[in-house]
Amino acid sequence: MTQKPFEELTISDDFMFCKVMEYEPICREFLEMLFSAKIEKITYLSSQNTVTANSGAKTVRLDVLVKDGSDTSYDIEMQVGNEYNIAKRMRYYQAVLDVAFLDKGYSYKALNESFIIFICLFDPIGSNRAVYTFENTCMEDKNILLQDGTKKIILNAGAFKETGNKELQGFLLYVKTGKVTTAYTGRIEQMIQTVKRNEQLRKEYHILPAVLMDAFDEGEARGSRQAKLETARLMKQANCEIPFIEKMTGLSQAEVEALK
Repeated sequence: MTQKPFEELTISDDFMFCKVMEYEPICREFLEMLFSAKIEKITYLSSQNTVTANSGAKTVRLDVLVKDGSDTSYDIEMQVGNEYNIAKRMRYYQAVLDVAFLDKGYSYKALNESFIIFICLFDPIGSNRAVYTFENTCMEDKNILLQDGTKKIILNAGAFKETGNKELQGFLLYVKTGKVTTAYTGRIEQMIQTVKRNEQLRKEYHILPAVLMDAFDEGEARGSRQAKLETARLMKQANCEIPFIEKMTGLSQAEVEALK
């Protein structure tokens, strides 16, 4: 697979999306725009987190993981190609997050409110809506919610005209076409240019062949510890920063530092 030139990356490319959303003001404004609510504080923000429920489970690499001041968590994903598995992927991502964040011995009540958010360049549902929001309801009485604290949201950039939220409409238009029409998308575009001028980020992008960047998403690594160690070793040889290696492989700092 040929890697896209760094200079041509846009917000819809996974690497660029993660780097832009690592900037807290942009990430917070995205959530405020989507939920039409003020977020006073972000307590945790990290991109490209490798998470697994246990040693034998499929490993996933989350694009952007956020927690706010009320301990609500958000997993924000960019999806360019339609692999016809969005619903099942969202189900698995939710399960992995719950297992990863619920410490052993804690009550189920400790599970926080969480949102899985997929930004798609296509319509995975097929009803030409800009926003699809799903939560568990009682089939016998749709007014009764299960209240399990989870919601799944799909944004369909192709249907940007179908939302009355002008800021969200401008964002989805930008994701789909690259056209800047709002102050927010202007700030995103400025951040993209800043990323492209960063030589360390250029190095991080080019040092990882596409097969390594996609390995965890595609299941090629299958949670194999040996595959993670080999990936980390190659990245370390290329002088990638240790925190970045940790994120990409799920290995600890000590494990990475011990590699020859």
